[in-house]
Amino acid sequence: MTRYTKRGGQVWIKIFPDKPVTKKPAETRMGSGKGSPEFWVAVVKPGRIMFEIAGVSEEVAREALRLASHKLPIKTKIVARTEEAGE
Repeated sequence: MTRYTKRGGQVWIKIFPDKPVTKKPAETRMGSGKGSPEFWVAVVKPGRIMFEIAGVSEEVAREALRLASHKLPIKTKIVARTEEAGE
């Protein structure tokens, strides 16, 4: 996304990998407790905002998010924030 926006805008990643996935070593017997943490994942539920972009035009932001969505293993939808009269 930053490459498409020519590093002109700001990109925020709104998800963080906070769940450890454990794995037992190869060729070990069953039992003897839980394995050690192998890597961390971010659980993304439906409706969760994953990325935010500011500082670029809306069409550039939409195209950058569209290109990024093709690399994700889930179905995504691009939403735009509407400015209220009080803000």
